[in-house]
Parts: sequence; C-alpha cells; structure tokens
Amino acid sequence: MSLLDIAPVIPVVVIDDPETAVPMARALVRGGLPVIEVTLRAEGALEAVERIAAEVPEAVIGAGTIRTGADVDAAVKAGARFLVSPGSTPSLLDAMRDSGVPFLPGVATASEVLALAERGLTEMKFFPAEAAGGLPYLKALAGPLAEVRFCPTGGIKPATAATYLALPNVGCVGGSWLTPADALASGDYSRIERLAAEAAALR
Repeated sequence: MSLLDIAPVIPVVVIDDPETAVPMARALVRGGLPVIEVTLRAEGALEAVERIAAEVPEAVIGAGTIRTGADVDAAVKAGARFLVSPGSTPSLLDAMRDSGVPFLPGVATASEVLALAERGLTEMKFFPAEAAGGLPYLKALAGPLAEVRFCPTGGIKPATAATYLALPNVGCVGGSWLTPADALASGDYSRIERLAAEAAALR
C-alpha cells in the first residue's frame, strides 16, 4: 500500500526530547494515525526515530527534512521506514532511491513535478503548500499532471485539511498541529490521541 493511502494525515513532528517519542507515537497510533514523520530539525530526532522503530512496531515511522545523502543513511540506520525531503536535487533523489525505502520528494513548481515524473516518480510532497499556492495550485496541476499524487504539507490546519483531501490528486496531508509542543512537554498524550482521532476521521 502507498504511504499516501494509509491515513488521511501524516503527523509532522519535531521532537526535542527523545523520552517523549514512544508515548507520543503510541498516542498517535491509538488515535488512528500510524504514519509518523519525525523531522530532522531537532537534535534528538534520530534517537526518537530509533526508539519508535524499536518500541512501537505498529507505527510506520519516517524521517523528514532529509537534505543530504548523509541524512538518508542516518535515517535508514535509525529505522526510518520512509523518507521525506523539503525539495529535491538529482543527488538527493539518487540517495533516497538507493536507500530501498519509500520516499516523498518535495516539489513546489510544475517544472519540479515534471522532472520527478521523468524519473518515474508519481508520489510527492507539495511544500510549502500554502505559501506555494495551496488549493488553487494543486487544482491547476491536476489537469496536465493527472497521474501525480501529492501529500501537501506546510500551513495546513484542521479547518483546511478536509478541503485538501477532497482534491483528486491529494492522497493525504502533512500536519504539525497533532503534537503541540505544550502537550509533549506536559505529557498530555490523551490530547494528542484526541487530535489524532479527529484527523483520522477526515477521510
């Protein structure tokens, strides 16, 4: 099954304290969102991926903000089952493809989409979604590039997620609202589970 078809929302998570990783992942899975992207923007990100991979096997854990071949290697070594990049270059695409795990390369323009389609890729991250044109832009891409599907990420909120999901070329959306920093800091995992359940009900 494609990553885009497992759940309507992929939580995009910044984890500063790896101790929160496992209970957070379990809360998201209980809420119905098993696909989790931990971004490599925080120092504890790789340890968080490693802990979730080892202790929450029902989660499909991935690493985001993949920018280099070294990021690819480190993420896969930590146990990431998929990779997400904010953009794409030929060398980064080669590294992600050579990793053997699924990946969502980032695009923001029609030319970038075409370049990836030439490589046989049809599933991509549209980022930064709202800043790059949002719903109208994705609607416009659906005509000439009907075979391509997207996971739009960046600026999407609970109030707009369903509208994105209604587009024929959107498989799922990425959202950062599911794991609020204050909930992680206070250990309020029931709140995270509730937010996940609300997001899972969008499809």
